[in-house]
Amino acid sequence: MIQTRTDYPFKVKVIENLWIPLPDGTRLAAKVWLPEDAGPVPAILEYLPYRKRDGTRTRDQGLHWYFAGHGYAAIRLDIRGTGDSEGLIDDEYTPQEQQDGCDAIAWIADQDWCDGQLAMIGISWGGFNGLQIAARQPPALKTIITVGSTDDRFATDIHRVGGCLSKDDFDWSATMFAHNDLPPDPEIVGEAWRDMWKARYEHNTPWILTWLRHQRRDEYWKQGSVCEEFSRIKVPVYAVSGWADNYSESVPRLLAGLDVPVRGLIGPWAHSYPHDVAVEPAIGWLQEAVRWFDHWMKGRDTGIMDEPLYRAWMQDSVPPKTCYLERPGRWVGEDEWPSPRIPFRRMGLNADGSLGGPAVAGERTVCSPLWVGMAAGEVGRYGEDADWAVDQREDDGGSLVFLSEPLTEPVEILGAPHIHLRFDSDKPVALVAARLNDVAPSGASTRVGIGLLNLTHRNSHEFPEKLVPGEMTEAFIEMDDIAHAFPAGHRIAVSLSTTYWPIAWPSPELVTLTVDCGGSRLDLPVRPPRPEDATLREFDPPETAPQTPSRYLTMEKSHPRKVVRDLLSGEIVVDFPRWTSKKVMEDINQTHSSDGYARYRIIDGDPLSAAMEAGYTVEIERPDTTIRHESRGLMTCDAEDFIITTELRIYEKDELVFSRDWNERIPRDHL
Repeated sequence: MIQTRTDYPFKVKVIENLWIPLPDGTRLAAKVWLPEDAGPVPAILEYLPYRKRDGTRTRDQGLHWYFAGHGYAAIRLDIRGTGDSEGLIDDEYTPQEQQDGCDAIAWIADQDWCDGQLAMIGISWGGFNGLQIAARQPPALKTIITVGSTDDRFATDIHRVGGCLSKDDFDWSATMFAHNDLPPDPEIVGEAWRDMWKARYEHNTPWILTWLRHQRRDEYWKQGSVCEEFSRIKVPVYAVSGWADNYSESVPRLLAGLDVPVRGLIGPWAHSYPHDVAVEPAIGWLQEAVRWFDHWMKGRDTGIMDEPLYRAWMQDSVPPKTCYLERPGRWVGEDEWPSPRIPFRRMGLNADGSLGGPAVAGERTVCSPLWVGMAAGEVGRYGEDADWAVDQREDDGGSLVFLSEPLTEPVEILGAPHIHLRFDSDKPVALVAARLNDVAPSGASTRVGIGLLNLTHRNSHEFPEKLVPGEMTEAFIEMDDIAHAFPAGHRIAVSLSTTYWPIAWPSPELVTLTVDCGGSRLDLPVRPPRPEDATLREFDPPETAPQTPSRYLTMEKSHPRKVVRDLLSGEIVVDFPRWTSKKVMEDINQTHSSDGYARYRIIDGDPLSAAMEAGYTVEIERPDTTIRHESRGLMTCDAEDFIITTELRIYEKDELVFSRDWNERIPRDHL
């Protein structure tokens, strides 16, 4: 359990708002925590769009007070056009956002309370722009810590999954749409708040309209993808994630790609900082961050660079469940990555349905029903109830399954399993979903890994090529990196399907793949024992600084998590609640409430019936007024186009002050 720490080497002064001027005259709003009587000190910057005044207020205090108490100037900065910052926001991770960050760093470094050195820390969006700004090489930036982020905006963000259209593309657009027109606080910006608010809601546009116009890996996605040129990052990087977070695979890629001092850490966690987790065990993450910053900005020998390059939580086998509050396992370490210690074990996909063992040549076919994927759970999980993949046997009923013999001894893997697939397709546009499962003696099947590939992207995400029906071709499917221990007596399974709804938008026609079993295999990264694992330094217990006062009131979810499959009509409906809460912040006399949902509908047998729906109601209650945002969006398709409809309504004191509707068609491009 996380402990609240109250004693620190330094007393802390909090500046509720500090304006940071940019060269074009725009001012960014920052909250600052300063150590008292410390003289000029290094600074730590977190740069986000999520409203430092009222959005991330509570957790910001716990994080940044901690750093200030250890002798750092800690800054939480609102991105242009968000929170209390001036200007307008157009998209995520833009060149403007990155340049603003560089300009803000230069300004901070020049303040009398800063010694000229800065670090960046951030999770998710803040982890992204930490990498992106590091690649721009602002002189004062000395190191970054990036948590739950990615180096590749196309391949491993929430928009595309192996070139397939991710469910989260529309979902995340709806979330940001409900966020981007919220007003600044009059207590910070004064009477200008209403004009700033009006400019925001008139400017607000569903970002899905931009994202869907870039269905291949073009310059839009390359911008901000630091994997395009790792060598541009010149400062030390600490990369962190969790196995339950869909960004975990970026950590080993950064370890392999960067030519700077680097360390990687992956625990069992979901999308969270490692000290405040939904999936235990938590660690003393803030102590680790201070060790890293002390080493690189204060010249202290904290020992952190003497530890393994890569530290990962080797997860034990668990039965399938909709929620794990804890994942048993142990910490392991590797001094190099890729590790020369970890070979790939080749296991053939055999025509008799076996995995590995004597080769059995032949062909097998699969044409999956559209209900395959109902057992998939969530993508980008936060570790909440019903987020996890359940027993895979139902999805296996519509898949091609290859099953090993029972293991005679435990097998531990660390890395990204690969599928080499030789196949032909009866349609020019197709996808394949490959799952790696741990099958218990009872038959219960737990998903270990997942990999998806739009097969028109088999040779390039930038230059897709339609399949030639009936012509044998090959594809390489890389699953997500994972650490997992298969026990003796369990079996290893590979499942292949041609649909995976709602995780991936279906191909325009039902597809039959014919798999050449003699030419297809699984490559499994089998990790041998490492005696040094037993001597790894234990992490400190998790702790945080005191947080600002807040109370959460009970709110009933309008769309609770559920999956409904109508066996008569064939309709399948998958519901995910989104950001449903009511929060009272008495110290600033505000109450914020939000009720959101994402719904996915499809009729079995008809891929053109696919529909994604999302809606939000967000309300801000202040002493002088009440603001409400209401939006609803729907994405459908036909064989040629995606069809996006969205409606926006803005209210003040229940009076409609603005409305706008969108109805647009965007051509499908090899999707």
